[in-house]
Amino acid sequence: MKFIKKLRRNEEGATAIEYGLIAALIAVAAMTAMGALGNQLKATFGKVSSTMSEANTTSV
Repeated sequence: MKFIKKLRRNEEGATAIEYGLIAALIAVAAMTAMGALGNQLKATFGKVSSTMSEANTTSV
């Protein structure tokens, strides 16, 4: 019975779980932001590439 009472008062496990959840949330947010940034970079480099190709074919 003392063991169960001691477990109820011990909050170290709960704190570790909270830190784990926060870390997971930050990781998901970072992946989402990087995915959106990656799509924007891909579009930007695609535009630059096509513009350079057009300029190269018209100047030759």
